[in-house]
Amino acid sequence: MQEYELVVAVEHAGQRVDAWLALQDLELTRSQIQRLIREEQVKVDGRVITKSNHRLRGGERITIAVSAPRPLEVVAENIPLTIIYEDAYLAVINKPQGMVTHPAQGNYSGTLVNALLYHMGDLSGINGILRPGIVHRLDKDTSGLLVVAKSDLAHRRLSEQLKARQIERRYLALVYGNVRQDQGTVNAPLARHPVLRKQMAVVASGREAITHYQVRERFGHYTFMELQLETGRTHQIRVHMAHLGHPVVGDSVYGPRKIAFGLQGQLLHAWCLGFQHPITQEIMQFTADVPPQFQQVLDRLRQA
Repeated sequence: MQEYELVVAVEHAGQRVDAWLALQDLELTRSQIQRLIREEQVKVDGRVITKSNHRLRGGERITIAVSAPRPLEVVAENIPLTIIYEDAYLAVINKPQGMVTHPAQGNYSGTLVNALLYHMGDLSGINGILRPGIVHRLDKDTSGLLVVAKSDLAHRRLSEQLKARQIERRYLALVYGNVRQDQGTVNAPLARHPVLRKQMAVVASGREAITHYQVRERFGHYTFMELQLETGRTHQIRVHMAHLGHPVVGDSVYGPRKIAFGLQGQLLHAWCLGFQHPITQEIMQFTADVPPQFQQVLDRLRQA
């Protein structure tokens, strides 16, 4: 079993426990949460609850136990990886667009984790069977840099840096429209969309989410941007840019249904990653050029 522990903010008092849990970043649907409640896998302040309509008071500590899949469900696969840096404690990977970071329900092969298990073998076990070594993740159709941990100590220390907002994560994106301000900050809380459960949305009661941005180039109907994450919520950049009225080009979820340039996936790339080595304390920074599809679109716009 994998157990999650969450604390209910005071402003969420009065909400149903199943509705509140569905808005958290647990990758569980509301129906799955209701099943776990029926199976007595959810506790509020240490006491098992059996009713999904249990009302929250605010300030409670909620624990929810989720069955982990059998180890045999995640196997090592000989999938090519671009390893930017590797030592005994960690590795920095340039994830290709189209690759899922870790296995999830209905998607247990072809992921970055499957490839890591083949190429490295030893990975930290803090995140359990499905996410060995995964300190942070990228969306399937987002390319670029992420760091993975090989030991539990390295994982804990990297996670502490992430929580303290000490890991530098910069992205490049092409967005629709002409972004008027040369630079700015989007400070808009995010949570699960109240209706479209697979999407995120700006929600007043959501978790704090902050994205800094600056314009690199303007192309009339498109803008090439650099973005820096201060927080790292699910789909954060994609939702924040759509919230500004400038969705990421190629994003079929938060942008126009008609995909420009015949793209497969959005033009969003994690190009710069910086952190303090968890063991040696060395300050490290890595960069990776945008993938060919992204570069081809930029070249086309510059020649227009």
